[in-house]
Amino acid sequence: MSGAYAAAGVDTEAGDRAVELMKASVARTHGPNVLGGIGGFAGLFDVAALKDYVHPLLATSTDGVGTKVAIAQALDKHDTIGQDLVGMVVDDIVVVGARPLFMTDYIACGAVVPERIATIVAGIANACADTGTALVGGETAEHPGLLAADDYDVAGAAVGVVESENVLGPDRVVAGDLVIAVASSGLHSNGFSLVRHILAGAGIGFADRVDEFGGVVGEALLEPTRLYTTPLLALLDDESIGSRIHGMSHVTGGGIAANLARVLPTGSFVEVDRSTWRPPEVFGALASVGGLSLAETEDTWNLGVGFFIVASHDSGSGIIAALARFGINAWVAGRVSTGAHDLTDFVSGAKGVAGGAVRLTGDFA
Repeated sequence: MSGAYAAAGVDTEAGDRAVELMKASVARTHGPNVLGGIGGFAGLFDVAALKDYVHPLLATSTDGVGTKVAIAQALDKHDTIGQDLVGMVVDDIVVVGARPLFMTDYIACGAVVPERIATIVAGIANACADTGTALVGGETAEHPGLLAADDYDVAGAAVGVVESENVLGPDRVVAGDLVIAVASSGLHSNGFSLVRHILAGAGIGFADRVDEFGGVVGEALLEPTRLYTTPLLALLDDESIGSRIHGMSHVTGGGIAANLARVLPTGSFVEVDRSTWRPPEVFGALASVGGLSLAETEDTWNLGVGFFIVASHDSGSGIIAALARFGINAWVAGRVSTGAHDLTDFVSGAKGVAGGAVRLTGDFA
């Protein structure tokens, strides 16, 4: 490393080494639609196949992993953060019924450590391959003076496509539709500011071993976000199931009720029955340490529900069985209703969407 830029703390040679280390993992996501490989100023993706659509709509999403990266940095364990990023970005696209096409990523760091960057990108690439998404480009930016040497943040954006007549959304949802909860793998990538606040207040470090967390605390918290795209697209492609699915919701920031309310039509409401599932132990452990009830965290954590599927009243068993074949647990947690109802305790309106109204009832199993 030499020169004026190096004196300012930016190691361009390390950046080049990182690219060399990540090339193979990125290339595994490339099919014939990707042109030019990696390293260009822009990624190229052949969309000639879209001419076979009657009225194609592009869907796009962008997100990050949030403060979960602080735990990865504390444990020096960076092989799961990439899957978290893909889950947060690509799984948002399938909510509208779209099939992901390609993704780009962005990593900002205090100093480029080639092996660490390559590990993060390998996680992104592996998850992209799992969801059928091409990783067509990215950027690693070194920010000395703004970020500490071992600090980094990750973000990404993806694009997908859906036939206009197949777009899922509130306009398809009707009274009597089932609300099917789809299990999460744990915390996924939301609510980690609360997680860190709870642990700091209790004097618990990420590297500490605590029985309630089943071992090292940070390792339990780093359980990667479940990827839903492939099984959900399989449901939509199934002739006996796909047309019965009217809407879907990705339970991310804002918790359970708010995210479900976003995909319901105005004037509708759902009571989600807590007794239909038992939250994974990590949620109970965190709530206990923080002196909170699980109900007090419902607007922050997913509590074991990573996705909702809103589907016709006679489709529950077929959808649940199909997801089970992918090793994913699902269950009926509620039903869409309309008409006059006291909505005092319901959550309605989130992220600028009027939507329906949702509340959780009963006690967890």
